Amino acid sequence: MSLQPRRDKRRSLADAVSLVSDFAIVALGGGLSARLPMAMVRELIRQGKRGLHLVGSAHSIDVELLVVAGAVRRCEESYVGFEQDLGLAPAYRRAAEEGSIEVAESCCASILAQLRAAEMGLPFLPVRGVRGSDIARLHPEYAEITCPFTGERLVVVPALRPDVALLHAPAADRYGNLHLEQPYVLDERFASAAATVVATADELVSPDEIAAAGITIPGHLVAAVAEVPFGAHPSSCYPRYAYDRDHLREYVTAAQAGPDEAAKYLAAYVHGTGTEEGYREAVGAARLAALAAWSQSTAGWKELFA
Repeated sequence: MSLQPRRDKRRSLADAVSLVSDFAIVALGGGLSARLPMAMVRELIRQGKRGLHLVGSAHSIDVELLVVAGAVRRCEESYVGFEQDLGLAPAYRRAAEEGSIEVAESCCASILAQLRAAEMGLPFLPVRGVRGSDIARLHPEYAEITCPFTGERLVVVPALRPDVALLHAPAADRYGNLHLEQPYVLDERFASAAATVVATADELVSPDEIAAAGITIPGHLVAAVAEVPFGAHPSSCYPRYAYDRDHLREYVTAAQAGPDEAAKYLAAYVHGTGTEEGYREAVGAARLAALAAWSQSTAGWKELFA
């Protein structure tokens, strides 16, 4: 954790993402297909970042695109895929099978314990959940100790201090105060444990509005914030917009066809668009408006996921 003084932290997306260095340990906020920091992921790819060590809970297209772009050295996640909708993550699976990335499968409980240790200034914390699994084999940095009170053998995990956490919020203010809607996943823990926090928000509002909505992550933890409407697309950012199943299907279909087709997706939606404004134009204003109208009627909500 590094404390950030109260100041105007508004940055362009490109300037904010420039705070991420090659070979950094990068914590990805959100989870599965919800509140993923997708605008920053696309900008990482545009800036040609390399050698990233990704850390997260359970993720999908954010990890996938970084793998397709060749930006990933190591991935420490409990799951990467598209749930019951679209199945496993094709590019991630290929990279894992080929050995082009290091896969250090973990579990949510162990990552949470590592982050809590960092928050508390401890070198490690014990966990129970990984006993009897092969997870420890993938993590030679784990160890075992004997509890001095019970004599029980426990797995201990070292503190995890990401170099940077990338978080997306539905709303923020110019001082970097972030309002999130539940579930927070690991975003709060990432914000406290990481050396640097970079955020995007669908909308920048006044400090009074953020205070009234409720500050989930205080600005003294945030180094930079960029306003990026639909910055989590194609994942959701409830209550503002639903996830875009059709767009996710478009990506997964391309990635399943092989690396060349996955690269064409990047060409169309990342490199070819140049900016997030260009990305939104490529997705289409009508489609984005439909996703934002998800709560207006049950019939309209069902049509999005037919």
